[in-house]
Amino acid sequence: MSEYHQPVLLKESVDALVTDAEGTYVDVTFGGGGHSREILKRLGKKGRIIAFDQDADASKNIIDDKRFMLIRGNFRYMKNFLRYHKTIPVTGVLADLGISSHHIDTSERGFSTRFDAPLDMRMNSEATLSAAQVINEYTEEKLRDIFKDYSDLREARNIAKKIVAQRKEKKIETTSELMEILRSETHRGQEFQFFARVFQGIRIEVNRELDALKELLNACKDVISEKGRLVVISYHSMEDRLVKNFITAGNFSGEVEKDAITGQPEQTLFLPLVKKPLEPSTEEIENNSRARSARMRAAIKQNHS
Repeated sequence: MSEYHQPVLLKESVDALVTDAEGTYVDVTFGGGGHSREILKRLGKKGRIIAFDQDADASKNIIDDKRFMLIRGNFRYMKNFLRYHKTIPVTGVLADLGISSHHIDTSERGFSTRFDAPLDMRMNSEATLSAAQVINEYTEEKLRDIFKDYSDLREARNIAKKIVAQRKEKKIETTSELMEILRSETHRGQEFQFFARVFQGIRIEVNRELDALKELLNACKDVISEKGRLVVISYHSMEDRLVKNFITAGNFSGEVEKDAITGQPEQTLFLPLVKKPLEPSTEEIENNSRARSARMRAAIKQNHS
């Protein structure tokens, strides 16, 4: 499990999540099972965990415990699966977003800048859209938007132009080819950060990560019980902004709706447990450098009658 993925903010997230030892909890990003195992330690005989992961590799980490169930599927379909298994409402939902250590360290998946690999980046290896299709088939404008919005790169326009110019000569098939094409856009000493952002943008597009997150959060309105908990660990500003806006305003724009009669702000469905997102300690970052960008937000579902 630890080789597959080292869970981030493990104690902090489970502390915020588990309020009832006999409750039902959902771990929508099972991965190596680190968070699920910690949750199980806090549960009684009637407690239960339902975990989700769209990656077939995650099933190798399945937990042999009658209180545990793993569903192989994208968490965007959480509500449908929970309805099918007749487990609504649940006591809490935990999401550890982003990419697992396993994905980064498995060279052939194409997630890492460290290996020469096919342009893939699919979290679900059975999905149809791959990084190769994004790079070789998207319009220059669409590529520019990806690197501007998802990678937050000022060089987005130049990146898109160079990709389109190169693929006219020859199809771009590997991570190394892509990096070589864009090497002139990097700044000395910042090459790693640049390519990490490039890969992040492509990965988000391939896996439709922001759309999936929105669907998950909206589903939480219906599946979490009153006084139940929502805990989300995110790794880049776009994810964190969506989570923050959802918790504080009940939508993704961040604008709190006002009562049509009184003009007063309406009560939101979730109440933040902390004003600012919780960040990993210096010690945790030293032990796991991939935790550096993690931000955790937690909220309790209010009575909305």
